[in-house]
Amino acid sequence: MPRPPDLGTLGELQAVVGSGAWLDSPEATAPFLTDFRRLYRGATPLVLIPRTVEEVARILRICNREEVAVVPHGGNTSYCGGATPDETGTQVVLSLRRLNRIRQVDAANYSMIVEAGCTLAETQEAARGVDRLFPLSLGSEGTAQIGGNLSTNAGGTAVLRYGMMRDLVLGLELVLADGRVLESLKSLRKDNTGYDVKSLFVGAEGTLGIITAACLKLFPQPADTATALVGIDTPQHALDLLARLRAAAGDQVTSFELMPRLGVELTVKHVPGVADPLSQNAPWYLLIELSSPNPRQDLITLLTATLEDAAARGSILDAMLAGSIAQAHAMWKLRESVPEAQRRHGASLKHDVSVPVSAIPALIEAGSALARRLAPEGDVISYGHAGDGNLHFNVSQKTGTDIKSFMARGPVLELAMFDLVESLGGSISAEHGIGRLKAAEFARRADPVELAVMHELKRALDPKGILNPGKVLCVP
Repeated sequence: MPRPPDLGTLGELQAVVGSGAWLDSPEATAPFLTDFRRLYRGATPLVLIPRTVEEVARILRICNREEVAVVPHGGNTSYCGGATPDETGTQVVLSLRRLNRIRQVDAANYSMIVEAGCTLAETQEAARGVDRLFPLSLGSEGTAQIGGNLSTNAGGTAVLRYGMMRDLVLGLELVLADGRVLESLKSLRKDNTGYDVKSLFVGAEGTLGIITAACLKLFPQPADTATALVGIDTPQHALDLLARLRAAAGDQVTSFELMPRLGVELTVKHVPGVADPLSQNAPWYLLIELSSPNPRQDLITLLTATLEDAAARGSILDAMLAGSIAQAHAMWKLRESVPEAQRRHGASLKHDVSVPVSAIPALIEAGSALARRLAPEGDVISYGHAGDGNLHFNVSQKTGTDIKSFMARGPVLELAMFDLVESLGGSISAEHGIGRLKAAEFARRADPVELAVMHELKRALDPKGILNPGKVLCVP
């Protein structure tokens, strides 16, 4: 088990990174001690900000020798407390923000090598600079770092077409708990030499090793896009329309996002510059985007025809197709501002869950019934990536209700929601990871054999338990 660092160890760690690359005052360390949702507030004797993989390796060698816990820290956008030290004040924080170089962009190979501290937005921009696309897209992309995206296996709005972060990585450079550097930054699509070791570290949230760089897949830049905001009666009509779109456009269906009317109303109310362009009072909204690298694909005609056919069959109530880039951006702002609107409106109980796409209507219906019964002070705002089965099933506090009473409903509702999701063949964590927030529930619900394998991997790669303790896996 990790133990508190003594003054000699702290001094040795400070010497590794040098002057100006470590923090120890309460004021300087404060930004590293509270998670994005302010669910946890930890403490640390030292924040280290290394510049190179060699410095990370030296830090881990010292911490492993002295059995000092290390918490890797990226852009601090985690929803599950995965990058926050605990309250003991014994865990050292290792910030990756200075490992932020774009090492290589290979347009011909459709790949790039970036360091873990690069933000997602910087990575996207570097790809655009050579007329390529890095397709991961998140609301927090200006702050979220590539290392964190990999460590949580981030999803986002384009999973339907491009997959999650695990699907976008070709190779990794990382440092193991004992300071050994695993250098596997291959840019190969085909490599059948033994186990796929890199996959162990994607989604591991820094508990098996610290990612310092990655080789990522790139794609052609879209040359033709078609975006529409659609009003529908029911989630089942959303699935009907998704089936029609996929039959007509195949993998050109890039995004398929579902929003309830209440979510749209709160966004228009609380976020400046957001508007609802539809005239009908539809109970549900869809944001649809098709894209292709072929400039002559004429996706707007294809999308128009598909929507007209769906309207004739009674599957949609209203629709607006973006006639310009500005209109498309406005539609996306409506969708991407839902979390901000919820924060401005009041407290909320959040559930990042996934089910088979076909089970989305059942999840919404049964989940809404649970919320009405177990959290009557709240309104359901179930929105998100309907195309891949991931909904953010949130319950927002009703105006005028008592916040303490409302938040007290959280644990019971969460257990009931997780039971429901499992009964539908789903997952209690779709794209936000486990972190500290869901570690206990994960331990209770995971397949025992699968969980045992995870613990065996943890013991093999981090026998002293120094890497991000308390996250993902509870100590058995």
